[in-house]
Amino acid sequence: MRLYEQSIALYDKAVTVIPGGVNSPVRAFKQVGGKPIYFKKGSGSGFEDADGNKYVDYCQSWGPLILGHARPEVIEAVQKAAVDGLTYGACHQGEVDAAELVLEAFPEFNRVRFVSSGTEAVMTALRVARGATGRDLIVKFDGGYHGHSDGLLVKAGSGLATFAIAGSSGIPADIAHTTLVLPFDDEEMVSELFKLHGDNIAAVIIEPLPANNGLLEQRKEFLLHLRNVTSQYGSLLIFDEVISGFRMTFGGYWQMIGIQPDLCTLGKIIGGGLPVGALVGQAETMDLLSPLGNIYQAGTLSGNPVSLAAGKATLSILKSDPPYQRMDDMGKHFAKCLADSGLPYARVKQAGSLLWLYLDDSEFPRKADAISGLAMERFTKMYWQLLDKGHYLPPSSYEVLFLSAAHKMEDVERLAEDVVGLLGV
Repeated sequence: MRLYEQSIALYDKAVTVIPGGVNSPVRAFKQVGGKPIYFKKGSGSGFEDADGNKYVDYCQSWGPLILGHARPEVIEAVQKAAVDGLTYGACHQGEVDAAELVLEAFPEFNRVRFVSSGTEAVMTALRVARGATGRDLIVKFDGGYHGHSDGLLVKAGSGLATFAIAGSSGIPADIAHTTLVLPFDDEEMVSELFKLHGDNIAAVIIEPLPANNGLLEQRKEFLLHLRNVTSQYGSLLIFDEVISGFRMTFGGYWQMIGIQPDLCTLGKIIGGGLPVGALVGQAETMDLLSPLGNIYQAGTLSGNPVSLAAGKATLSILKSDPPYQRMDDMGKHFAKCLADSGLPYARVKQAGSLLWLYLDDSEFPRKADAISGLAMERFTKMYWQLLDKGHYLPPSSYEVLFLSAAHKMEDVERLAEDVVGLLGV
């Protein structure tokens, strides 16, 4: 059994100065119990906590570290940029270079606006959609997460004719009512909603590969229906690729399935481990943003030189030496190791380097309300035992695991072996 004395002491101190002791709620270990672990350094696929315990990290900062912790080329780029100044609040060559590299991956688009987070990128996308269409309503899907801005932190009302209600205290009802919420995977309900409200719907926003509440992979037919109905009614289709952007290919998931949105939001990987977000689209829509148009968006640290240096270094490696096939092979190997155990509920939903431990023998869900409670309970029960064996997983059964270029086959083999061993007890 590992000792976590320093982590416990740090958390006990943190709760006296930080709400709940954490700066993001899922870090509080609320689902898995116990007190959060504090880390002090990372390298490659692993990191070390305040007590000196070492782990293979399957969280990778919730996705940005596709090359692993402290990749030398990324660190060197950050150090070089930092020497010249941490921020300018003004234009610099690095943002032009980074923009060209992002658009090289998205030749279908010709404009990118950098911001400081995925939440900010989505917020900007919605404002652009409303400004471009002159409409107020946004459609999102139950179980889809697009950051914590007021208009999206909502849940479904009682029916198609009703608007969303706030999913958090502090959100005015008038703001929540600008959002409509539908279930995933239901073309008929989408069509019915547009018949009711289509003339006032500015945009539909969806993760084309929903990965924030389980890995709820959607049918291509459903996504194509969204493309068709938004085009029919003059609404914009926004794909939120803050997680999936550059995760499985040098570009977006939507390019892999052949369905092009009007706008695409990015984050995580494009910052290489530092805060950044981006919105990409066509000039005719993006140039509605200030200073050319009258849709206002601004940010002191937008286009931050150090963040973009880390992002450029990361994207350059992904372009010149893509790790995607090897990560996909590792994911498939992990799935096979679980399947070979013979335990019917030792299962993982895999999409490239995204893995979701779904410990149930029922069909993989495509809707949030179809997620098995038993699968979630099994994950929670084994979580601390996996930590003691040196595997750091996101502390929630609803979160996906992230593989990086730094992981090895033996890492996933050992994780599979320990998962099977704990499930079989």
